[in-house]
Amino acid sequence: MSYITPVKVYSEENAVINHADELCSYGSKALLVTGRSSAVRCGAQEDVTIALDKCGLGYAVYNEIEENPSVETVMKARDFGLSNACDFVIGIGGGSPLDAAKSIAIMMFHKDKQGDFLHVKGYEGASDMRAESLPVIAIPTTCGTGSEVTAVSVLTRNDLSTKVSSSLKLFPAMALLDYRYLKAAPKELIINTSVDALGHLIESYIHTATNPVSAETVREGLVEWSKTKDVLTGLREPSDEDYKSLLYSSNLAGQAIAQTGTSLPHALSYRLTFTLGIPHGRAIGFFLPGYVRFADDEMKNNVLSWAGFGNFDEFDRFIRKTTVPENVPADDWNRLTELSAEEILKAPDRIARVPYPFDRSVLDEIRKK
Repeated sequence: MSYITPVKVYSEENAVINHADELCSYGSKALLVTGRSSAVRCGAQEDVTIALDKCGLGYAVYNEIEENPSVETVMKARDFGLSNACDFVIGIGGGSPLDAAKSIAIMMFHKDKQGDFLHVKGYEGASDMRAESLPVIAIPTTCGTGSEVTAVSVLTRNDLSTKVSSSLKLFPAMALLDYRYLKAAPKELIINTSVDALGHLIESYIHTATNPVSAETVREGLVEWSKTKDVLTGLREPSDEDYKSLLYSSNLAGQAIAQTGTSLPHALSYRLTFTLGIPHGRAIGFFLPGYVRFADDEMKNNVLSWAGFGNFDEFDRFIRKTTVPENVPADDWNRLTELSAEEILKAPDRIARVPYPFDRSVLDEIRKK
């Protein structure tokens, strides 16, 4: 068994301000990587700029990271950061800005490389899941990806009409978690991202690479996640404790997939997001019941029990309530999931992650149900 968790994580109220001196120790001028408005709206960007001002450090803001960021956007941000003489990167936002920040930091270090460098195989300068790069600090403002503690950057490949994980892996140096930032997120975003976290936890556990460390992380993550089900189904409004649970379970989910990776629900979801614009977490949710259904009884019962579901049907009803696809033409659904299925069946590494007997008929049941 082996595992790696190199990210220093501070999870507390006012985390950015409390650890301003350490935040400022990573360079002399920061590139802030954000979406167009969420980092400002939730107050995270202001906290970061206050911390940098306190230390007398300069910064430049790149706030054009789109949802499901593309390689082209990463390259634009790289050029912007270099032109502003930035020497470390602070990602603020959900999975899109955080994933982009990692790739931007890699490409700023490799300033002579083009975008295809992000998907090269066998890069000699990468070791221990740390590609050569500028330092990255991650500040999550949603509760889904756990990107602040993973080495993965999932980027849109317009040339392939889908999303692909970068071949170059990079863990952030530090993550600063403050539950208060979640309060500014729209309810729908909280639901979508929390289902993404649920997918990470389930896929990490129902996986051939699961080990005692990742399994215990999943157990704790699902138990924490279960405390928020009534919020996600609209039975009550979220409290501060709920926001803390949402952020903590997302972080644990990130730690879990950092050890194992994801599996079929993620692989089946990407084309739905790229082509139809279905939010990432919601697209993953469509395939979770089918994926769980085929697991052996021990794995299935553990997942359901830890997540607070009395039985499989209760879990299925929850997914249907929170992730029902709206206005998705059947022809588009069938065409896109068929393309994804064909890709999966041609990828031995994907199939090898599934811990139960798997063939085309099983895959078809998962994508149809």
